[in-house]
Amino acid sequence: MSKLRAVLIGATGLAGQQFIAALQNHPFIELTGLAASPRSAGKPYAEALRTANGMTAWFVPEPLSPELARMTVVSGDAVQGKDYDIAFSAVEADVARELEPRLAKDIPVFSAASAFRYEADVPLLIPPVNAHHAPLIREQQRRRGFKGFIVPIPNCTTTGLAVTLAPLAERFGIKAVLMTSMQAMSGAGRSPGVIGLDILDNVIPFIPKEEGKVEVETKKILGTLQADGASIAGHDVKVSCTCTRVAVLEGHTESVFVSLGKKATVAEVTAAMREWKGAEVSRNLPSAPPRWIEVLDDPFRPQPRLDRDTHGGMATTVGRVREDAVLENGFKYLLVSHNTKMGAAKGAILVAELMRAQGLLG
Repeated sequence: MSKLRAVLIGATGLAGQQFIAALQNHPFIELTGLAASPRSAGKPYAEALRTANGMTAWFVPEPLSPELARMTVVSGDAVQGKDYDIAFSAVEADVARELEPRLAKDIPVFSAASAFRYEADVPLLIPPVNAHHAPLIREQQRRRGFKGFIVPIPNCTTTGLAVTLAPLAERFGIKAVLMTSMQAMSGAGRSPGVIGLDILDNVIPFIPKEEGKVEVETKKILGTLQADGASIAGHDVKVSCTCTRVAVLEGHTESVFVSLGKKATVAEVTAAMREWKGAEVSRNLPSAPPRWIEVLDDPFRPQPRLDRDTHGGMATTVGRVREDAVLENGFKYLLVSHNTKMGAAKGAILVAELMRAQGLLG
């Protein structure tokens, strides 16, 4: 069987590089096009990565294949959907709002951008959590006249939170969530990003728009696809969060407080996370980990440096599960989730795998 021909837009950024690393040996997706800004167009990919001082700004630890290093980068404006089977988008939201619909007229677009996350006819997918939302793309195609569709992934901060809340919502119900994030520098990107001198010996107490994204997206992801398949009814959980940036390279840490719908014990909450397998269709996807959640007993874990790469960066690691005396039926825990793998590139690839398994790519 021939592989799906994929184009990656935003190929030179941090998320774009994670897409390239994750797709280099994919069983049924092949990168046949790399696109970036006009200043990179016409250059071999390795040259497009070169900085003014001559350094090749390849961020990820996986080596860049010689074939992709030699591939000529094209301008995102020049990409034509008819030349590919699917597209991956790792561009800023303002660029995505113009570019993604143009491509979706012809092919599926899987996006790490926020531009369409909050549209009523656009599913916001984490495959183990809400694979049943995927058929909403049929409504999107009907409304917009697309042959393809646009499916974004959530904000990277939302991802780990939603993954850990899903088994609790299923088993106990959830009423309210309070979360404080300690987010990695890579989530800000390389340009403009967070300057090293700003964050060294420091914590940045505000990330623009981040808190609102987490609060809205969590409700949508945990919500229910309506019987007519035309919209999603958001979950009624109350979500409040504070998002901060810390001097960590990769991996978002989150301190979570949750009010359950009924009484439970620490052992029951821990078991709910450990035993959770997620949506059946998500379990055997090529990028799926053996477990979506790993719960550790060591009170000094999770830590981003030790736990962000668990199962290839696709698992969320949880620790310090305790009762909370302030919230009704309250529990608290910490999590670590890889923000540029499960929270970005590999998470988007996982969605493409899911929709192929569901027969929704055709």
